[in-house]
Amino acid sequence: MALLDYTLPTDGLAGCFIDGAWHWPASGEKLPVENPSRRETICEIGRGTAIEIDLAVTAAHRARRAWAARPSAERGAMLTELGNRLTANAEDVARILAAESGNAIRTQSRGEAMGAAGVLKYYGGVAGEQKGETLPFGPGLMSYSTREPLGVVGSIIPWNSPLQLGAVKISMALATGNCIVLKPAEDAPLAVLKLMELAADIFPPGVFNVVTGLGEEAGAALVAHPGISKISFTGSSEVGKLVAHSAADRIANVTLELGGKSPCVIFPDACTPERLDATAQGVVNAMRFARQGQSCTAGSRLFVHTSVWDDLMPLVASKAAAMTVGDALDENSDIGAVVNEERYSEICAFVAEAEKQGATFLTGETPQATEQGFHPIPTILTGLDNSWRIAREEVFGPVLVAIPWEDEADMIEQANDTHYGLAAFIFSHDFSTVVRMTRALDAGWVQVNQGGGQIPGMSYGGIKQSGMGSEYSIEGALEAYTFRKCVTVAL
Repeated sequence: MALLDYTLPTDGLAGCFIDGAWHWPASGEKLPVENPSRRETICEIGRGTAIEIDLAVTAAHRARRAWAARPSAERGAMLTELGNRLTANAEDVARILAAESGNAIRTQSRGEAMGAAGVLKYYGGVAGEQKGETLPFGPGLMSYSTREPLGVVGSIIPWNSPLQLGAVKISMALATGNCIVLKPAEDAPLAVLKLMELAADIFPPGVFNVVTGLGEEAGAALVAHPGISKISFTGSSEVGKLVAHSAADRIANVTLELGGKSPCVIFPDACTPERLDATAQGVVNAMRFARQGQSCTAGSRLFVHTSVWDDLMPLVASKAAAMTVGDALDENSDIGAVVNEERYSEICAFVAEAEKQGATFLTGETPQATEQGFHPIPTILTGLDNSWRIAREEVFGPVLVAIPWEDEADMIEQANDTHYGLAAFIFSHDFSTVVRMTRALDAGWVQVNQGGGQIPGMSYGGIKQSGMGSEYSIEGALEAYTFRKCVTVAL
């Protein structure tokens, strides 16, 4: 395939799929979608507003009772069919995703396309697990419970992993009998629109709706709409707080998956000669360098025991420095581009401030604005401690802060000294150490001796200002997308 050969959604550029049909926004206004690797406009999509949100929510309300009444096996079969269609079109979707998000086609976007298909198939397979309980109270009296859908779900997703996160929210809502109105990020909506195009003839009208637009227009209108029973939001902690406040005004159900500043802790036994290379690669993977560091789960604070610092850090630095930075659609690229100029400038500012304050570069440099694309260099900083701003705030770029430690209690205190609590990474092969540390670290998701991504079936979510609720599992879906209805019967 040619470098920029990808097929856009044929109808999806209208941006709004409402009640089973594509619509241009009433205003006729459009939003440009840019390829951050080339700094060129890919296309323009519809700029939906509160008008389109209201139409979509109204359509979802009309469809919700019939959809909830469908046997769960039928709902699951539809999700599985969408997963199969995405699998069949994965290469085309991956190229769209790479072009709009900047995530490299070889190391990220293909995997995300297949991962999203896997999520749809997982929920398609477990949709029938929406079960209740029975409780006998004695002769002539019993009680039973059922799990009932909340109604219409409003979901908002970010640009860093739009297809995967879109698949999670679509699957969780539809598998449990809810209808959905999904607002993708304005920077990366095209892969989601392609998914909507694949789904257009699978679900009844009104069940699955998409509205593109700005967060302050379409997103705010979705969160505030009185017809929305649940909000599922993935994004920054700052916007998550606004979402929670708006939902609280209506006592609406909320799931929030927000930011992170995750610790990655290295113990000496993980750096023996036979384990050193695997641990170094695990650190690189946990940092999400291949996704330009644009991941809320990135292990961006690296705590390395002083006894193995000189063995591990040069190897981590060499692995990060060896990664090829380039066009997201180039098969040779390990790392693509940051999604837009605003985000790139913020990363530059973080690194420049740390350099000015005396941080040392193990690899990388202060990134500079570029006319060719927003391509960052993997950067590892030392010579600083956990009190520095770059060690406390979410950079959302490929910047790893490495801090040596000797005393375990002090290290745990530093690792937990953050208002985030999403993920944590532990590298040790001593079972007692692993058990002790998994309990000690404030995180909703802990990985041991690896730095991989989420897997369908696991419960994933954060604590503190990293959010509330869990996703990726049927348990999370039942807890967050249904309510328990209790029935007492006199026999």
